[in-house]
Amino acid sequence: MGRYRIGVATGAWLFSGSHNRVQLWLVGARGEARLELRLRPARGQEEEFERDVPKDLGPLQFVKLRKHHSLVDDAWFCDCITVRGPGACEEATFFPCYRWVQGQDVLSLPEGTARLAGDNALDVFQKHREKELKERRRLYCWATWKEGLPRTIAAERQDDLPPNSRFHEEKRLDFEWALKAGALETVLKRVYTLLSSWSRLEDFDQIFWGQKSDLAERVHRCWRDDELFGYQFLNGANPMVLRRSASLPSRLVLPSGTEALGAQLERELQSGSLFEADFSLLDGIPANVIRGEKQYLAAPLVMLQMRPEGKLLPVVIQIQPPSPSCPAPPLFLPSDPPLAWLLAKIWVRNSDFQVHQLQYHLLSTHLVAEVIAVATMRCLPGLHPVFKLLIPHIRYTLEINTRARSQLISEGGIFDKAVSTGGGGHVHLLRRAMAQLTYRSLCPPDDLAARGLLGIPSALYAHDALRLWEIIARDDVVRGDPELQAWCREITEVGLCQAQDRATHEASESRSHLLLLKTIPDTQGLSSAETLAINLYCHPLAQVTDAPNPPQHGGPIRPGPQPGWDVPGSRWGSRALLVVIFLHAIQTG
Repeated sequence: MGRYRIGVATGAWLFSGSHNRVQLWLVGARGEARLELRLRPARGQEEEFERDVPKDLGPLQFVKLRKHHSLVDDAWFCDCITVRGPGACEEATFFPCYRWVQGQDVLSLPEGTARLAGDNALDVFQKHREKELKERRRLYCWATWKEGLPRTIAAERQDDLPPNSRFHEEKRLDFEWALKAGALETVLKRVYTLLSSWSRLEDFDQIFWGQKSDLAERVHRCWRDDELFGYQFLNGANPMVLRRSASLPSRLVLPSGTEALGAQLERELQSGSLFEADFSLLDGIPANVIRGEKQYLAAPLVMLQMRPEGKLLPVVIQIQPPSPSCPAPPLFLPSDPPLAWLLAKIWVRNSDFQVHQLQYHLLSTHLVAEVIAVATMRCLPGLHPVFKLLIPHIRYTLEINTRARSQLISEGGIFDKAVSTGGGGHVHLLRRAMAQLTYRSLCPPDDLAARGLLGIPSALYAHDALRLWEIIARDDVVRGDPELQAWCREITEVGLCQAQDRATHEASESRSHLLLLKTIPDTQGLSSAETLAINLYCHPLAQVTDAPNPPQHGGPIRPGPQPGWDVPGSRWGSRALLVVIFLHAIQTG
């Protein structure tokens, strides 16, 4: 018995009246007490109440909530509730909520200490977690967006998502405002350039006005330089393709007259300073048709040299791999005419854009993170320590992915309208990338080691990735936990479509505790650090000339005796600006 002090933190109100009545039960080991509270619609603030309770409740176990039902269901998003029991020295008991309170149902919030299943003698907590998971499995169901790809949440649009997985109002307004501002900028620039003729690279400056960062300005000044071209493979928007060469690639056919180049590559190979970026994943992917105009895709190979001072410089570019019709594709060299070499690099940047956005951004971060997010909601109760660890990292994953499937990569979406892999090619590429997806590729230490990027001073992405990994990988789990085992099976067998059956050595780990120990930091990295690393950097680097899209002419022809080589040799449509807006929308998301 005595006076209880209650703090209520409000995240949002769906509709704010003057006051809102809430029934609150304090449930302790020796009894419970029902209280009435009148909350002001104060978004982002905490209100405090003091109430006398005539009996001794004992240690508090739960707080139960029910909002008064009026004519308008004024849903209330409760962040958390803190309760201080009788006595000045009593410590506060914390009850996390972070969900909507609506309708006439009673919401039960357990005391916030993390607990494993069977970790305590109080059966009320076990009953609570079982009831919670039963309800979550009803709300969070699996669906198949495209065969051969990771499974998704069963929601065709964001309105179909469970309310607790939706954007908060501020997040939604920020996201939608970014889209509208970008669309307005596109219209204005379209009007501004409607009557202008573009015949030089400098004419692209006509659309580079508006909001620009210092980084974007620097890129705009030096995007043609070989140094920046090589630097982006190490530390740009897509640092995931580069690897140290263990041998000369079989697709690299050196024609007669290039013996000096072959000798140079062999010397670099022997010294460990030869690197490659191979985009063979794009070979044979059908290109889009936009407004009746055929688009084009390349599958280039870039060989690069690591200089002693840490600069990574391109040595040779092969635009397409060998084929029966072209067994020895032309090679482009830094010694070629400047525009020929520049055009070859532009084609590489275009291919890098396709692989970056689809394989490493969409698949390896967003879609894999969605699998883990749905599995987490279906298999881990709120009391589980891993749930508490992961939930901040997957807070908006389901809505941003649902918006992407309904607006960006859907039929008639941004990819179909503006990207050369649109119109179905993006799905082909995703399926190829999914077939190559391994647990090792999602683990930064393993991935960087496999690509030979450890110990390179100028590989800033690698250094940052390893530092962050060391931080988040310190978290440990109990190997025999049944809820974690169920979570792991849900990820591999259901969400990733039997990924554990792939015939690789690492697949055997999926049935053991090793996957448990790896998946948690993987999830934190993919949902936050990795997404930021390969997402936020892409907007300032999205110069139309640096990541052009879509090309409306075939690849460049090797300068020399062949007739018909034109400068610049490709026509990049004005729709390329849509891609910049698309990148900005993803950045905001």
